[in-house]
Amino acid sequence: MSDRQQNLFDTQPPQWELDDAEHRRIARVVLSSGPAGEFDYFVPEEFADERKPEVLAQAGRRVRVPLGRGNRPVVGYCVEVAVTSTGGRKLKPVSAVLDTAPLLSPRMLEIGQWIAEYYLAPLGQVLEGILPAGVRGKAGTRETTLFSVPTRVAARMTRLDLPEKQAHALKILAASSKPLALKQWMARAECTSGPISALRKKELVESRVERIDTDPLLEQPVARREALELNPAQAAALETITTALDRREQSTLLLHGVTGSGKTEVYIQAIEKVVSFGRQAIVLVPEISLTPQTVGRFRERFDHVAVLHSHQSDVERHRQWKRIASGDVQVVVGARSAIFAPTPHLGLVVIDEEHETSFKQDTAPRYHAREVALQRTRMDQIPLVLGSATPSLESWHAAGRGDYQLISLPDRVSNLPLPVVRAVDLRDQEHRKWNRGAISRPLHQAMTAALADGGQVILLLNRRGYSTHVQCPACGFVLKCDSCDVSMVFHRQANHVVCHWCDRVEPPPTHCPDCKDANIRYGGFGTQKLEAEVRARFPDARVLRMDTDSMRRPGSHEQALDSFRNGEVDVLLGTQMIAKGLDFPNVTLVGVVNADTSLHFPDFRASERTFHLVTQVAGRTGRGSQGGRVLVQTLSPDHPALVAAMQHNYQAFAASELPEREMLNYPPFGRMARVVIRGPNDQVTLAVADELAGKIRTAGAGTRVMGPAPCTIAKLRELFRYHILVIAPDVAALHKAAAPLAGKLKLPEGVQWIVDIDPVDMM
Repeated sequence: MSDRQQNLFDTQPPQWELDDAEHRRIARVVLSSGPAGEFDYFVPEEFADERKPEVLAQAGRRVRVPLGRGNRPVVGYCVEVAVTSTGGRKLKPVSAVLDTAPLLSPRMLEIGQWIAEYYLAPLGQVLEGILPAGVRGKAGTRETTLFSVPTRVAARMTRLDLPEKQAHALKILAASSKPLALKQWMARAECTSGPISALRKKELVESRVERIDTDPLLEQPVARREALELNPAQAAALETITTALDRREQSTLLLHGVTGSGKTEVYIQAIEKVVSFGRQAIVLVPEISLTPQTVGRFRERFDHVAVLHSHQSDVERHRQWKRIASGDVQVVVGARSAIFAPTPHLGLVVIDEEHETSFKQDTAPRYHAREVALQRTRMDQIPLVLGSATPSLESWHAAGRGDYQLISLPDRVSNLPLPVVRAVDLRDQEHRKWNRGAISRPLHQAMTAALADGGQVILLLNRRGYSTHVQCPACGFVLKCDSCDVSMVFHRQANHVVCHWCDRVEPPPTHCPDCKDANIRYGGFGTQKLEAEVRARFPDARVLRMDTDSMRRPGSHEQALDSFRNGEVDVLLGTQMIAKGLDFPNVTLVGVVNADTSLHFPDFRASERTFHLVTQVAGRTGRGSQGGRVLVQTLSPDHPALVAAMQHNYQAFAASELPEREMLNYPPFGRMARVVIRGPNDQVTLAVADELAGKIRTAGAGTRVMGPAPCTIAKLRELFRYHILVIAPDVAALHKAAAPLAGKLKLPEGVQWIVDIDPVDMM
C-alpha cells in the first residue's frame, strides 16, 4: 500500500493537545459518489465489539454515515479503522455497517489505492468499479432469520426444565455446527413453530438476520480431456514459465506466438502446476465471444472454473464472486474486470491477446487491465504471462529493454504452414468495372472455390449496419445525428437510421431534408449489407452474421460459434469479434472486405490496430489439413502495416513503426494523458479548455502539451468536445503536469472534464 494509505492515522496533534484529546476508534471512509477525499467518523461501541463480527466496522466493508450540515445519509467504503486521538475534532458517528463480512480484502484495497493514484480517480469511485453491482446488491439472496444457542444457555441445558418438544428442539439447535433457518430447524426437530416460539420468548435462543443464497450455483459436469503433447518450442516456453513460478517472485513474460502456435495449451499446463501447489490462476480474455471457447478448454482440464464477464446477470456474477472468494475455484476466466477477482491464493495471472484495446476501461476509473495485473502480480510476487501473436508495441518495447522476458513460439503446432495472404487492390480499374458490391471478383471466385470444396469462409467487415451514410447526390447533404457530429447509419432490418454513438433512432428519410430531392442515396457498406450481398451471390450457402446488433441475447455468441464449429454454417461474417482467438480447422478462406476501415483514423495507433486486426483474422484459417488462404481488399496495398500483416512479419512492423513513435516521444517512449472538456456551449467549453491547458503547461515543465483542439467527434450527445494531449518522459512528470486537475476546479454550469492516463481511444 502507498505510504499515504499506510499512514492514514500517523499524523498526531502536538503532545500538549494529545494528552487532553480523546482516543477513540475511528473509521476512515471514502464515498462512491459525491465529494472526493477521505472522511473520519468515530465508531460507536455497537459496531466495535469483535464478539459480534457480523456488525463489526472494519476495512473493506460498506458503512452508512451522515454527510454535511444536514447529515444526509450516504453509503461509503471503510478503508481503515484505528484507535487514535481525535485531535480535539468533533466527529460524527458511523450510522450502520451494511455488510456482514468485508467485500474487499486488504489486497483489493491496496490495488484500489494504486488505481486511484495512478489514474487520478477518487478512491470511492475506484472501489465501486472493482465490486460488481451484483456483489454490492447481494443479488440472488434473501434476508433470513438464523437461530443459534448462546453459550450461557448451552452451559446449563441439562438443568433446564422444559417440555419435551421444546427440550428436543433446543438440543437439535445446539448440536448444529452452524445457525439454522426456521424451516431447517423445524424440519430437523420434526416440530411446528410453537415450541420454537416458546424458546424465543424464554430468551433461550439467539437470532440474527442474514442474507443467504436462494439458489446455489451448480457446475455442469464436463467430459475431461488429457493434456496435449507439447512440441519442443511449447515445452521450452512452459519450462520458462515453470522456472518463474519456482522462483516465487514477480516476473513478466511475453509469450509471442504466431496464430495457431498452441499458446493456450502452454497456459493450461502452467496453470496445472499452479493448481498442484493449491493456488489459483486468473486468465483474462478480451472479448465476450472468446469466453465460451476458452472456458470450454479450461473446464475440460480443471474441476472448478469460474467465469466473470459483463454479459452475466447480477445473480450469476455474485455467485461466481463468492465461489472465488471462498478459495474453491482453481481458475478464473473472464474479461477485463476479472483482474479484480477475489482470489485468496493467487499464483499466476495470464492475459491472452494482451494487445487488445478492450482491456482498457473507457469509463471512470479508466484503468488498463494489463497495468493493474502488473501491479497486482508485483504485490503478490507471482508471474504475469502476456500472450499474443501481435503484442502491443508497449509490451514489445519492454521486452526489448529487458523489463519483460520474451518467449517465442515461431511455428504453428504440427508444423502447419501459415496461410498465404494476398492483397486485392481496389484501385485496379478491372475490379472497379466488374464489381458493384463489397465483394471483389477475386474474393467471389475464392469463395466459390472454397465452398465447392466443402470449406468454410470467414468475412471481416468492421462496420455495423446496412449503409454507413445517407447522402443527397443533388446538393451533397449528409444525414448526421442532431446530438453528435457523426453520420447516421441505415439499418435495413429495422428500417431506421441509428447514431452508433448516442443510440438515437429515426425513420429513414425519403427525400433530402435540405433540397427536397427524392433521389436520396444510401451509400457505404456495413455488415447487414454484406450479409444481403453474400446471400444473393451464394443462395445455397448457409450464412451467419455476428456483430453487436445480431448478438444481443444472452448466450447468442456461444450458440453462433457452436453452429459454425459444427458445420451448420458455411459463411461467417461480422465485425472484429470474429477476428481473434477462434479455432476452426475447416476454415479455408478468410476475406478482409475493407482493410482501410481504421487505417487512416486520426490516431497514432491506427496502423498498429490495422496490423493487429488483419494478422489476427488471417490466423483463423489454415488450421486444418486443407490449408487456407486470405484475401485482403484495400485501397492502400503498399502501406507498411498491411505489407507486414500479409507477410505475417511482426518484427518488420515493429521495426517500421517504433522509430516514428520515438521521434514524437509517443508511447512506448513517452507517457501520455488525454484531457477531454465537454459542455453545452461551444465558446464557453473552448474557453475552459484554454484555461486548463494553460494551467497544465505551467505545472508540467518538461512536458509537451498539445491543444486544446476539437475532438475527432467534435460534438457528442449534445455536448461540444475539446481535448488536450499531455506527453511526458515518465509517469511522475505526467502526474505533475496533471496536478491542476487534482484540486477543485470551478467550472461554468454544464461543463465537465475527464482525464485519461495512457489513453487508448483518441476519438
